[in-house]
Amino acid sequence: MDRIVRGLALSTITSSVVMAGGYKIPEQSLNSMALSAAYVAHTSGADTAYFNPANMAFMHGGKRYVEGGITLAHLPSNEFQSLPAYSGESEVEDIPIPFLHYVSEAMGDFRWGVSLVVPGGLTKRWTTPVQKAIAEEFTLKVIELNPSISYKVSDHFSVGGGVRLIYSEGVVKSNSADAYNQQLALADIARDMEGDTFELGYNLALAYKPTSDINLAVTYRSNIDLDEEGTATLYGGGDQLYHDDASVSVPLPAALNLAVSKTWNDTFTLEFNYERTFWSAYKALDFEYTGTGIVLTPFDDPIAKDWKDTNTFRVGATIEMANKITAMMGFAIDETPVPEETIGFELPDSDAKVFSMGFRYQQSEDLSWGAAFLYDSKESRSIKGMGTFHEGGAFLTTVGVAYEY
Repeated sequence: MDRIVRGLALSTITSSVVMAGGYKIPEQSLNSMALSAAYVAHTSGADTAYFNPANMAFMHGGKRYVEGGITLAHLPSNEFQSLPAYSGESEVEDIPIPFLHYVSEAMGDFRWGVSLVVPGGLTKRWTTPVQKAIAEEFTLKVIELNPSISYKVSDHFSVGGGVRLIYSEGVVKSNSADAYNQQLALADIARDMEGDTFELGYNLALAYKPTSDINLAVTYRSNIDLDEEGTATLYGGGDQLYHDDASVSVPLPAALNLAVSKTWNDTFTLEFNYERTFWSAYKALDFEYTGTGIVLTPFDDPIAKDWKDTNTFRVGATIEMANKITAMMGFAIDETPVPEETIGFELPDSDAKVFSMGFRYQQSEDLSWGAAFLYDSKESRSIKGMGTFHEGGAFLTTVGVAYEY
């Protein structure tokens, strides 16, 4: 329990800026949601522009493709069980996540597309004294515009790539007053910070079709450092100590996907996907204050994160039925990047199992629509000297419409 008290004294300011690790959002379309993101080798609609732009070269050359939709992410409360004074429960969050994809007509062996997606983000709020002292609110939004292009090298091989245009904004709040008054914290300090940033990155893709029923794919998304800049207000003992410029940098990590799909009788497709996310780029969290005022040590000391690279294994099945319905289902095993030594209330993450299912209905030759549901089941996680995190996870529901013309 001493670990919690020391954490309140030393980490009240610098423990709460993370982003899409355990809360990354790889599912950015109806199909990808229904397949637990096992959707890299066998992509077929406008969302190909995002998940594997190299595959745009193999789509019908005389057609344009567009798809849009929205996902509602429901994040149940996390429960932290410890001694009664240190236990707590986070707020329930409901977050809408839109997406939009477009693929142009072919221009010889070239083709272009563009996607507007939300590849990561998190909102976590606590009102109980101990947790509020560290993460009263943490909100991070990441929006990506991803134009891409493909080139058909041959009838069996294509390449693709794009530019990642990222806008991110965040809110970080903490307040240890309640914990201090209950003698659960060693200091009465608080912070309120907002910031945003524009950043650039890239993505690359390869697609190979050795036969008409087998697809092989490799995709890579670059690391992007989110250098958030904004304003921070810091308090000590109820007095304002600082109100000026502040900044912090966290990584949107690189990710490598290797995928293979096999189709039987043009009706049943099975895809396997391995994803390696390079979270080891997240070594430490260090706020910088460049204005005038008093910055106490707990606000300014770097906090080690030492996240680790993670593996995710995905499998997805697609069944084309005779009644104009395409059924989809998926499963994934997802590792957490957060080691026990640096876990915090802003991201009480753990290993997860992902289950999903959905359908698409072909309303006409050019128009289809559907829905999908995904459940991200988080394991309970006991932290030596602190307590146990329970519940959490996520429920995601997606509706989408696609049109070809």
